[in-house]
Amino acid sequence: MLSAREVPLGGPRAMTVRRTLPQRSRTLIGAWCFADHYGPDAVSGAGAMDVAPHPHTGLQTVSWLFSGEIEHRDSLGTHALVRPGELNLMTGGYGISHSEVSTAATTVLHGVQLWVALPEAHRDAARDFQSHAPDAVRLGGAELRVFLGSLAGSVSPVRTFTPLLGAEVVLAPGATVTLPVDPGFEHGVLVDQGRIRMGEALLNPAELGFAATGLDTLALTNDSETPARLILLGGTPFEERIVMWWNFVGRGHEDIVRAREAWQNASDRFGAVTGYDGDRLPAPALPNATLTPRGNPRHS
Repeated sequence: MLSAREVPLGGPRAMTVRRTLPQRSRTLIGAWCFADHYGPDAVSGAGAMDVAPHPHTGLQTVSWLFSGEIEHRDSLGTHALVRPGELNLMTGGYGISHSEVSTAATTVLHGVQLWVALPEAHRDAARDFQSHAPDAVRLGGAELRVFLGSLAGSVSPVRTFTPLLGAEVVLAPGATVTLPVDPGFEHGVLVDQGRIRMGEALLNPAELGFAATGLDTLALTNDSETPARLILLGGTPFEERIVMWWNFVGRGHEDIVRAREAWQNASDRFGAVTGYDGDRLPAPALPNATLTPRGNPRHS
C-alpha cells in the first residue's frame, strides 16, 4: 500500500493535490508513472485550479473528473472541457504544452490527474488529443466506467502505446466485486472515497494498493456503510528505466536538460497555447546533481 503526500500544483496560484506515484518504493504500475488525486475542493477565487501553460515530453496525460469542469487548451489548438465521466488523454511525445483552468461554473472540483510513460519506440510520438465518455457497466454491486483498455466486456477505443487499463469503479455499501483481469498486468487501486478491502489490505481514501502480475481475478470489497469509489489502473510491467523531472519523462539527464532549455528558449518543440490569460510557467532550476534513470525496485 502506498500513502499519498501533499504537494502544491501549478505555481504561485497553487492548489494542493495528493500524490501517490511515483514513490521511492514504486516508480510505475504498468506504464502509469504519476498519480495525483485532488478534492473535493470548494472552488472560488484563490481556490480555483489555474495551471498556466507548461510543457510535457515522453508521456501521455490522463484527466478524469468526479465533479467540476476544467478548460483545457493545448499547442495542437485543442480547446476542450474536461467533464465528469469523460476521459481526456493528451499525448506529449516529442513535445506539447497546455493549460488547465477550472471554469467559472465549477463550485466543487474533484478528480485525478494521471501520466503514462511512453516506451522508447514511441517517446517522440506526435502531439495528440483524444476524448471518450464510456458507458457505465453493472457487475453485481459495482458500476464500472472503463476509460482505457478493457474490463468486464467494456472496451475503450482510446489509443495507447502499451497495454493499459483505466477504470472508475463505484461499489455499493458492503458490496464485493470480483473482476476478471489480465494476469500479465500489474494493478493499482487508488481509493477516492470509502474503505476498500483488496486482499489482506484495507485501503483508505487517497491510498494506492498494488497487486503484482499473476492474478486472473481481483476481488474488491467496500468495507464501509456508504458507496465507495476507486480508480483501477493496470498494465504490463514497464521494464525501461526512466527519468522524471518536472513535466518531462526521458531516459537520461541530457534528455531533461535539452527539454528544459527548449522550453525556456520558447522553441517550436512545444508550440504555443493560445487563449490563456496570463504568462506561461517557467521551468524550475535543475538540481545540482545528475538525474539518474529509475525503474521499480527489484524486490517489489
